[in-house]
Amino acid sequence: MILITGSAGFIGFHLSLRLLKEGYDVVGIDNMNNYYDPKLKEDRNSVLSEFPNYHFHRIDIKDKTSVADIFERYQPEYVVHLAAQAGVRYSLINPDAYIESNIIGFYNILEACKVYKPKHLIFASSSSVYGNSQDLPFSVKDRADKPVSLYAATKRSNELFAYVYSYTYNIPTTGLRFFTVYGPWGRPDMAYFKFTKSILEDGQVELYNNGTVKRDFTFIDDAIECLRRLIDKIPTDVVPYKIYNVGSGQPITVEELVKTLEKIIGKKAKRVYKELPSADVLVTYADTTELEEEINFSPITPLEEGLRRFYEWYKMYYEKHPIQGE
Repeated sequence: MILITGSAGFIGFHLSLRLLKEGYDVVGIDNMNNYYDPKLKEDRNSVLSEFPNYHFHRIDIKDKTSVADIFERYQPEYVVHLAAQAGVRYSLINPDAYIESNIIGFYNILEACKVYKPKHLIFASSSSVYGNSQDLPFSVKDRADKPVSLYAATKRSNELFAYVYSYTYNIPTTGLRFFTVYGPWGRPDMAYFKFTKSILEDGQVELYNNGTVKRDFTFIDDAIECLRRLIDKIPTDVVPYKIYNVGSGQPITVEELVKTLEKIIGKKAKRVYKELPSADVLVTYADTTELEEEINFSPITPLEEGLRRFYEWYKMYYEKHPIQGE
């Protein structure tokens, strides 16, 4: 039995689907909030609900009793914690949501793991914990104590909380610093998704710092393959705790991203250049040496192929489901 929090979210959906196809019993929990179009989350969840081995509960992880009830009922062997309030810039507008979900919610998961002792807890951290570090590529051995957004600070705190629980209660725990995961069924608040919509609808594509901002884009299938392998790799050190970077190791400029989308869509973008928001970082660049050495994992999907697969899904999905409010 595997518990996945945030199962109707982007990564949670894809991981749940992979595990369900492999025959695992998956318990999914999600609060189905409206940070972005809830219809997309409902449609992801509908796909998962076609599997008889999927057990979904709509709960909010900030509710400690509800979380404990799920653990008591299902006694999961593995816990993959992907539920969180996402988004760097939104943390400037609604900080309460980040404290409630990313701090209190994660604490509730840890407390339940303390009591019910799963074999392995895996949780999502973020590349944003590195802040504006000039040490490239980002290594898990680097210091990560200067976040530039509240979102990044909550994710770094998750890593520290998890280490304490691993040290104190011997809970085998693995944290994953995801680098800009993209692909079909993705999040509408992310740049590649917004750019695709804008190009198709003759809207403006906003580029910061003259389009020179660099991101390490990670295709969803590669991220899920990595996650799948790590579920079975349970830390066995004296303090059973590990952190990994999950990225492609090939950062590209956002200008290059737009050019690739223009090529795929067959249409030029209307660029508008703006200053970089204070919560954004100039570059993300993953050192994935540990993944290569420990689970023989290297991402295999080139950016153009990944974006093409996203675009094919986008056309299919939004022909059936026009974007809300339009």
